[in-house]
Amino acid sequence: QVQFMESGGGSVQSGGSLKLSCTASGDTLTTYCVGWFRQFSGQEREGVALIDREDKTHVSGSTQGRFTIFRDSTKKVVYLQMNDVKPGDTGLYVCGTYRTPTAHCPTWDATVFVFRGQGTQVTVSS
Repeated sequence: QVQFMESGGGSVQSGGSLKLSCTASGDTLTTYCVGWFRQFSGQEREGVALIDREDKTHVSGSTQGRFTIFRDSTKKVVYLQMNDVKPGDTGLYVCGTYRTPTAHCPTWDATVFVFRGQGTQVTVSS
């Protein structure tokens, strides 16, 4: 099974920035729709940003204008740039891929994404 590795989380003050990284083996990150999701304690995963095989991106309403998803030039890493973070952004951030290798991202539904990493914790203090 392909494993994912998320990194870059940490503690930051409100208004600060973080850059999260998602890596996976092989061509996984260029074959599938890739998404960053976050999970608050006791709640279901919430979609944050998606990027498809053509690098078309989608950002959720709550993070619009503050978060950006993009791939690096090698296509081996998918980043989530988080700017102007708020306490409400605190959570465990995980990356995953849509269950089948589609060209585009068809949904925000976390239940049809595959997650195989530990995630990276983001804590924003006021």
